Amino acid sequence: MNENNDFDIVVIGGGIVGLASAYKIMLSHPEIRIAVLEKEDKLATHQTGHNSGVIHSGLYYTPGSNKAKTCIEGRRELVEFAKKHRIPCKICGKIIVATKPKELTNLETILQNGQESSIEGIEKIGPEQIKEIEPSCEGIAGIRVPCTGIIDFTKVAEKLARLIDKKGSGNKVLISHEVIALDKHDFYTKVVTNQESFGAKYIINCAGLQCDKVAKMDNVAPGMRIVPFRGDYYELTEKAKEKVKGLIYPVPDLDLPFLGVHFTRTIDGSVECGPNAVFSFKREGYGKTDFNLVDSWDALSYPGLWKMFFKYWRYGLGEYTRAFSRKLFLRQLQRLIPSLQNDDIKPCKAGLRAQAIEPNGRPIDDFKIERKGNSIHVLNAPSPAATASLAIGEAINQIATDYFKLKNYSSININNGQKKA
Repeated sequence: MNENNDFDIVVIGGGIVGLASAYKIMLSHPEIRIAVLEKEDKLATHQTGHNSGVIHSGLYYTPGSNKAKTCIEGRRELVEFAKKHRIPCKICGKIIVATKPKELTNLETILQNGQESSIEGIEKIGPEQIKEIEPSCEGIAGIRVPCTGIIDFTKVAEKLARLIDKKGSGNKVLISHEVIALDKHDFYTKVVTNQESFGAKYIINCAGLQCDKVAKMDNVAPGMRIVPFRGDYYELTEKAKEKVKGLIYPVPDLDLPFLGVHFTRTIDGSVECGPNAVFSFKREGYGKTDFNLVDSWDALSYPGLWKMFFKYWRYGLGEYTRAFSRKLFLRQLQRLIPSLQNDDIKPCKAGLRAQAIEPNGRPIDDFKIERKGNSIHVLNAPSPAATASLAIGEAINQIATDYFKLKNYSSININNGQKKA
């Protein structure tokens, strides 16, 4: 094995969480040599590059939870990072709108969460204020969230990669390197990819949609299964997009990990509508009819998925019918903007969510990180992971510093087992 392919830490996964983790470790330990391996031919191809581009405030999440804390800290750090590196970013605010009396209880819970988490500037608003902010929107009550913003997360990921490549002790960010095996040795791991092999003293698994499979390569029982859920988007036409000034969200079902179909004015000025949430028959399948036999069997043979299906079957049926019916999707959008017509929307992109599900059928809501041997496995980093990425990266840096004992660490030459001078 080429000595140039020896690294102190190999991060598997070139999405925003993997890159932020490598970046934060590099800042704390500039003497350590890090490689980030991404299997696709460009970075941030999957969840990072297919989300709605929203910088979330943090008000949905249980106050004091890891999701709430990292979202709030990460949001603030992300905005500063964008300003420093001239990445387009806009703090445009959003409103969460209740359209039915039965939604008011959840709206109040969300408001209380935000207040307990000290989200800046949030306030309850009535129908008149909703109209002032979004003239085309109809609602009976809402919450105004002024600190929510929009950004291009792919550009953030690309900037992180350039900083990792530029600084440190011979760091590398490599695309088109799919990890196919982890060969364990006494004091290092041989990371085998489709192109070449790398020696790593330590491994950090940030593989997103494939994280449980990578964990199994490392002989780690993840205690969960990643099940992919596709989210389809529509886009407002040029004549209709002026109906949305910023971001408009419905009141979500707090028992579900999805926020519901919403309107997002993106950083390029277009307006996206969505996403829904439907089971995908392919882990990385963005088309409505995409199918992979191995992925389908992996998901459908898992008892936890069926337990989740039985619990939420009404919701799932509604989402699936909307995925194939433009009319039903439009009807969902008209709850917030009644004046929308069929010719105001056109099909747009799709995204995927790596939903971790426990054997009992419970969707894992918070972060799940496992440590074993010389590895750290990030097994669940759900939304708002992109917003929280820099804070998650710092948390993983702190875990790695402690677990890998990096404070007094000297880089190791894997070929002969000797510490480098």
